[in-house]
Amino acid sequence: MPTVDNDGTAVYYEVHGEGSPIVFVHGSGGHHAAWWQQVVALRDRHTVVTLDLRGFGNSDSDETYDSLNFPGDIVAVIEDADLTDAVLLGQSIGAAAALKAALRVPERIRGVILAHSLGGIDAPEVTPLVKADRAEAEKLPVIDRLLTKRFREEEAAKTFLFTQMGTFNKARMQDLRNLSSDGPSVADVAEAGIRIAFLAGEKDAVLSPATVTKAHELVVGSLLEIVPGAPHSMYWERPELFNAAVERLVDELGRN
Repeated sequence: MPTVDNDGTAVYYEVHGEGSPIVFVHGSGGHHAAWWQQVVALRDRHTVVTLDLRGFGNSDSDETYDSLNFPGDIVAVIEDADLTDAVLLGQSIGAAAALKAALRVPERIRGVILAHSLGGIDAPEVTPLVKADRAEAEKLPVIDRLLTKRFREEEAAKTFLFTQMGTFNKARMQDLRNLSSDGPSVADVAEAGIRIAFLAGEKDAVLSPATVTKAHELVVGSLLEIVPGAPHSMYWERPELFNAAVERLVDELGRN
């Protein structure tokens, strides 16, 4: 599988299937293989691209753990794979990197799906809501924030695999810098002409549906899908719902 150099750092990525491209950008505990349930479900109809941000999976680590470098990693993959009309999908912290990457190469991008995240959009109407959600989430054990108790009881093997994913990464959540820095404004997004879709879970313990709905209302022309019963890691726990929502949003982002 290919790697591409981004300013001296080798970034690993994979390309599966063919069709309109979807680029999946993982969260803080993931890497390219976290999307196994998406690749298999979508590769017959889409070119599915998965990647490892620097410090994660098979990519090099520059040991600065500065998340401001993540968008460049994504752009390097998009250009190396020569993708056009692509949808970027970012999960959690990967959504902020995906949105910033799209703003750098809007001519290659159909739209951005912000999954369980506001993509770092800086707006006074939502920043206090995000902080309040985060304060509530921090009262819970990490695993309780990400997966439902029922899933952990019924799917012990998948839960164990989920917790093992992060052991392949050099970077850890506590190492990452500038996660909330340099976020685009609503005006920045509008000026770039990039379409945004918010994908949220009703049971997300990290970011509430109310907060996501408020952001959707601020971003004119954005799409919103809140999936009933789904947690923060919907892509893992409820992949059938996640994948169906992704396909609907990808299709809608392609309409004028």
